Amino acid sequence: MFYLKLVMYASAKNRHCWRKDLSEFRGLSDRERSGFLLVLEWFENFRLRHDLEANRDAAKIFWRQEVLREDRHREKWQLDQWGDAMQWYLQWLAACAEAGTDHRSLAERVRAAVRSACARRGLARRTMLCYGAWAARYANFAGDEISVREVDTATRFLTSVVADEDCAYSTQKQALNALAFFFKQVLGIEEPVFGVRLKKTGTRIPVVLSKAETRHLLEKADADEKPEARYGLAARMQYGAGLRLSEIVNLRIKDIDLERGTVTVRQGKGGKDRMSVLPKSLVHAIAEQIEYARSLWEGDVACGQAGVYLPGALARKFRRAAESFEWFWLFPAKQLSTDPESGVVRRHHMHEKVYNEAIKRAASAAGIEKRVTSHALRHSFATHLLESGTDLRRIQDLLGHEDITTTEIYLHVAMGEHGMGVVSPLDCMA
Repeated sequence: MFYLKLVMYASAKNRHCWRKDLSEFRGLSDRERSGFLLVLEWFENFRLRHDLEANRDAAKIFWRQEVLREDRHREKWQLDQWGDAMQWYLQWLAACAEAGTDHRSLAERVRAAVRSACARRGLARRTMLCYGAWAARYANFAGDEISVREVDTATRFLTSVVADEDCAYSTQKQALNALAFFFKQVLGIEEPVFGVRLKKTGTRIPVVLSKAETRHLLEKADADEKPEARYGLAARMQYGAGLRLSEIVNLRIKDIDLERGTVTVRQGKGGKDRMSVLPKSLVHAIAEQIEYARSLWEGDVACGQAGVYLPGALARKFRRAAESFEWFWLFPAKQLSTDPESGVVRRHHMHEKVYNEAIKRAASAAGIEKRVTSHALRHSFATHLLESGTDLRRIQDLLGHEDITTTEIYLHVAMGEHGMGVVSPLDCMA
């Protein structure tokens, strides 16, 4: 029997651990958490009293016999909150079942257990995929089911990542955090101590385009334009406002203020909101893009398609928001797709990879012999502002950097009109 099946989170016989997962679940306010706990305790008592297994059938019986009793009046907000709590519980059961499912290899079983633990705590999908990938790599390194739960084995793995792979400091921290999560939340080891020292890496100079290169790239991105895509407009928006890749594709209609000339970034890096500038030269094009998005939204509504994706807390607070136009994507995808988490078929935003590939094609067509990705537009935004005399502290706010030392990297690449401001001695000799 595989060890991970025996830990408390994956055990089919130990169903009271949902309380711990609920206490750590992200996206719930204290008031919502208290409401969830109330109805789930109520359900647990009902289930044990009637000797029912913890499953969807038991939840249906409870809802019919207890919640919808004819002699009890329930407010709509109560039914909504209790329904959300039961839905969370059923999803939690599904995550537990996935963790206990046999897979073809040890690595796949470990990956499933970690992703399941992430899902029960409401972690972001990217975090779930990242932690799962590192845990699978660690399982392959460990080799067998006993070694995978040894702290010493994890220390040797992390040491190999630091010493042999020559990866960035942020990647080393990512591996450490993933294994710490695995040992704490899956194996149940409260304070694992890994005897490894991470290695600081040198500062990397970002890829920055000159203003001429930026102009040529944007022109080629416009030439790559298709009726169903808006790569050129998205590229101009990203450069003009200094947005990250995830931020440009996740923009919604409500985040654009054409009158004030602002762009609001919601839930950026670190879960923070900020505001940036909306280029005046794009106001008319953005207005046309909003009307294009409206036509897609109206078509989806007419076909009865599900509304756009909203994070869990917002979806609970604003129940009809997903169907309203202001929450629709500014750069919607051409086709409908299946939500990987919920399985709902809906329209998502422009895919990050598709947009990034369009930027690479534009850079190649413009003859730019640099390693250009969409993030180079953000680097160029900051550098060009700095060269034009904008205060570094203001640039930090626009970029959403927590520490100004992160913004100071652009001091190394900002050159202005006269290069680095230094005349080479070879030129003096000439």
